Amino acid sequence: MPFIVVALVAVLTADVLLLAQPESLLEPEVPRATPKQSLLAQKRPERVQASPAASPTGPAVQPVAPLSKLHKPNLFVLTRKPFTQELLQKVAKVPGVRALELADAASIMLDGKRVQTLAVNPSTFRAYTPKVTASSDALWQNVAAGDVAVSFVLGNDGGLPLHSRVSAGQSLHLRVGAYATTGFGAVDAVVSKDIGRSLGLPRDNALIVSAPKADSDVLRKRILARLPKGTQVAMVNPVLPQPKQKVTQNWPAGSFMTGEQLTVALRAAVSKLGRPYVWGAEGPDTFDCSGLVQWAYAQAGVRMPRVTHQQWVTGPQVAYAQAQPGDLLFWRNDPTNPAYISHVAIYWGNGKMLHAPRTGDVVKIVPVSTRNLAGVVRVSPIAAAKVR
Repeated sequence: MPFIVVALVAVLTADVLLLAQPESLLEPEVPRATPKQSLLAQKRPERVQASPAASPTGPAVQPVAPLSKLHKPNLFVLTRKPFTQELLQKVAKVPGVRALELADAASIMLDGKRVQTLAVNPSTFRAYTPKVTASSDALWQNVAAGDVAVSFVLGNDGGLPLHSRVSAGQSLHLRVGAYATTGFGAVDAVVSKDIGRSLGLPRDNALIVSAPKADSDVLRKRILARLPKGTQVAMVNPVLPQPKQKVTQNWPAGSFMTGEQLTVALRAAVSKLGRPYVWGAEGPDTFDCSGLVQWAYAQAGVRMPRVTHQQWVTGPQVAYAQAQPGDLLFWRNDPTNPAYISHVAIYWGNGKMLHAPRTGDVVKIVPVSTRNLAGVVRVSPIAAAKVR
């Protein structure tokens, strides 16, 4: 049985989460022209059955509604019990709230991997995802028909080929219908509400809040004050007041790792050469890319966040020409979301890097590839410990 996700991390960067519900709860929607089909989500063949659990004579899958007005998500709310209409009204009345969308959130086993998953209504949830994802009629129709849409990182690095069938739970098998970004970095899979019921996901325990003109920090506190104890609220695409004048970040002496810490981290990382890549693995015998970074730096007493887009903000960026051993290299390889940080490696020196590449490969030292390189970060233990 899946367990409720109790810590969908909030990272104050763009591209961090994803969510949804049966119908939009606030703003009326104005239908738009039918968008072009995504290259990563082709229409399902008619002969393919909607779901392994579905009856061939069962009701036909309802068409997904055309894309309407896009809503930028600003907060992700997670509760221990399902949202009631009373609670939804309390949130809706908070000043600045423009639109709400419900979803079912849990961590499930998918192809033997524990994956944070949302069950959504494709017709309405699509409006809360980035435009490239929201615009794909084929993607959302496939989800409505019983497919699972997974992140590019889970699909490509995690070894879930597009259009393959993967196990979900003890008896259910789902077709990978698309690689797609949802805009929520902590979520790697999306299914329909019906599939979510089959998987045993809790109902209506997650809420997406769009409040594009409200201070997200103030809004978060107001929502927490109106909801039951134990509720968690993460900021997504946060709207924060602009400082009156530009603030320059100072990095005084002692902000960065010592020579001894760098040596310990690098020795720890190189001791794992040849260990297999496993998506979601954190060591000590198997790793994914960010799991290797977290484990190696922990050996030096540095508390690193878990995933790549969090590790991206653990210190200042430096020019690649100035990279030093122990700096982190980051890439944007996700064609469904070109701005998303999707891979990390440890700079080894002399144009080499140490990393855990992808499923079917092992931890290795290789020449640095600058294709899609997003940048280089010099780790600050102080900054890293503050990332959530």
